[in-house]
This record gives sequence, C-alpha cells and structure tokens, in this order.
Amino acid sequence: MNLTRPLMGALLAALAVSACAQDLVLERLEQSPRHHEWIDVASGERTVRCFVAYPEVDQPASAVLVIHENRGLTDWVRGVADRLAEAGHIAIAPDLLSGMGPEGGNTAAFASQDAATQAIYALDPDQVTADLRAVADHVIALPACNGTLSVAGFCWGGGQSLRFATNRADLQAAFVFYGSTELTAEDAERIACPIHGFYGGNDARVTSTVPATAALLEAAGKVLEPVIHEGAGHAFMRTGEAPDASDANREARDRAWERWLTVLGE
Repeated sequence: MNLTRPLMGALLAALAVSACAQDLVLERLEQSPRHHEWIDVASGERTVRCFVAYPEVDQPASAVLVIHENRGLTDWVRGVADRLAEAGHIAIAPDLLSGMGPEGGNTAAFASQDAATQAIYALDPDQVTADLRAVADHVIALPACNGTLSVAGFCWGGGQSLRFATNRADLQAAFVFYGSTELTAEDAERIACPIHGFYGGNDARVTSTVPATAALLEAAGKVLEPVIHEGAGHAFMRTGEAPDASDANREARDRAWERWLTVLGE
C-alpha cells in the first residue's frame, strides 16, 4: 500500500491522538481510589465477564448496568463505570462478547475493533437479553446495592438499553445514548420506566429515528425525554473526551454527563 506523505502524516497523527486518549483513560483507571473488580456471572450455560466499579459511600447504593458500544467492553467503557462510581453508584459493565471471541475469548481476544463489531452484530438477541437479565439480577442482589437499578448504553448498547427496558419491569430509568432500535406497540406497552435519550445533531442516521420512537412511546403513555446536542456527532460521549475533540462534541459530552448524573441523583 502506497501512501503519500501528507496522508501518512495524517494517519500517524490520528493514531497518536487515539493512543493518547487511551493512555488517559488507563491512567484515570489506575489512579482511581475506588474499588474495581472483574467477576463472572452465570447466564444459563454461559459465563459473562463483567467489570464492576464501587462507590466510596457509607450506605447501600443504586446500580447502573452499563451496555458497551459495538466495539465490545473497552477501557473507555470501564472509565465510564468508574465515573459513575465516583458519583456514588455501583456500575457493572458486562462483556456481551464473553466466550464469543477467538478460542472462546472475550472482547480482548478479537484481532481488531472491526472484528469485534462484526461479532456484536451477529449476537443472538435472546442471548443478549438473557445475559443482561443475569447481570442485573446479580448486581441488585449485592449487599452494597440498595436494590434499585438503571440501565444505560452507548451506540449499539444504546439501542440495547431501550430494548432491555421492554424486558425488565423493575428499572428506575433507561438512558439511551445515540442508540436506535425498532419498537412495536407491544414493546412500548411493556416499558415501565422513563426513557432519557441523548443524541447528536450531526448524527442523522440515528437521530432521524427519534420522532417515530417518541410517537410510539407517547401513544403508549410512556415517558421519553430526548435531548439533541446540536453540532455533535455520533459517539460524542467517547470522542468528546479525546484531546482533539471538537468543541461541539466536548460540550455535548459535558452537558450529557451533567444531565445523566442529575437524573440518577434524583
């Protein structure tokens, strides 16, 4: 493959920024004073590997089930879990590619993010639901948990968070970050919690689906509170913290975190 010098320079610069962002995430995780642990949760005959971050509090805390992007369980997702713990919540992030990687490995076993993404979209939806149910049951039964649970997801996980709300009646809230999914009227009727949506104005592929979803939920008497961050693109929660983040993505990320933590604290 022949690359011109300008193109090669741009590619190297992009890789350097990506590596820097990754280093910052790992540094925050390593320096976090909060307790982190890896656990295995049984889901039928499967075992789901999960990352858990605990808050430093003196009373049982609420839990947030964090559903990863279509890249699988990455360090960035673990960083999200740690920040939720910093705000006083138990955060559990399951690797929904557990056992699905090469030689039965998890997300880390895939040779590339593209390979992990292809595997994500090949997952059996019923398997995903069963895994999420098992992880939810586990976390709310922890002595450190007060028994309340919310779900949040990003990109593919955003769609899964809305879908999980149709399958879990005891959720306090569902937080959908730039995720879309196809709901039926029957699906909407099963939702028992408020839905809080976070979308990018420059993400028409996803944001264009919001009006139809909103209309369906409204017809079922459900609560959907979507916020569209003008100028922000897809995945702004992740890209907004990169050293080279656009102003729109950075502002969307900051505002979304503020809103998310406010709602969780109510």
